[in-house]
Amino acid sequence: MSRFRVEVLVVPRPGLLDPQGKAVHHALSSLGWDSVADARVGKAIHLDVDADSADSAVAAVHEMCRKLLANPVTEDYRVTAGAPIGEHPANSDEHGSSDESGDGNESRSGNEHGSGGASAGRARP
Repeated sequence: MSRFRVEVLVVPRPGLLDPQGKAVHHALSSLGWDSVADARVGKAIHLDVDADSADSAVAAVHEMCRKLLANPVTEDYRVTAGAPIGEHPANSDEHGSSDESGDGNESRSGNEHGSGGASAGRARP
């Protein structure tokens, strides 16, 4: 069994009010960054999960999201697992998490982004 660092990105669903995102957008605009069209503020959750594979770690974290980490009514989420902790693949940063291009262990599902099954959940950020 290996230990995987898994990242969960949770954001408010599109169309729902995001007062914190609105405040950030307004502040950026007032500081001169008028090119920012919108801002959404969410949360990042980093978990170290013991599992047989990255896929099983991601499946377990999806279940955690459905039961606790994300509100399925108001939030969408994305789960990404890096290589086992202690290994250093070419596409990871100094913290061991995979980059946005994906390494086959990123799971996007729910809404129009996925197919369901063991990796079903909400995805968006």
